Amino acid sequence: MLSVDAIEVPEDELTERFVRAAGPGGQNVNKVASAVELRFDVMRSRALPEPVRARLLARRDRRLTSDGVLVIQANRFRDQAKNRDDARARLAELIRAAAHVPKRRIATKPTRASKERRIETKKNRSTIKRTRGGRGWDHE
Repeated sequence: MLSVDAIEVPEDELTERFVRAAGPGGQNVNKVASAVELRFDVMRSRALPEPVRARLLARRDRRLTSDGVLVIQANRFRDQAKNRDDARARLAELIRAAAHVPKRRIATKPTRASKERRIETKKNRSTIKRTRGGRGWDHE
């Protein structure tokens, strides 16, 4: 059972596969499957509330397949148990981030003073460019 705040993901919704890790590990690296590939089907999960599921699926994340399966690969450590914990912690962090409701942006209009400053800046820039070089609009 993976618990994230008020959300509890049951074990049967998580699929783990143990593979050989690349990188350092000496003679052990070719024999022991210490890397973990954790799969979590976001689309079919019964544990996720609908808004959290929608926010998770809306993320532009390369770890999310087109079928809505989140694939997390953990091979930071040489120890399989540590990699397993790492993968689960990263999944929990993703769910925690999706559970956070983003603040709605309140649209505002530019103030009159800011509009005037913008126009003034544009006029100044125009003058600088017009007087630049030897052959401008006024130099004919």
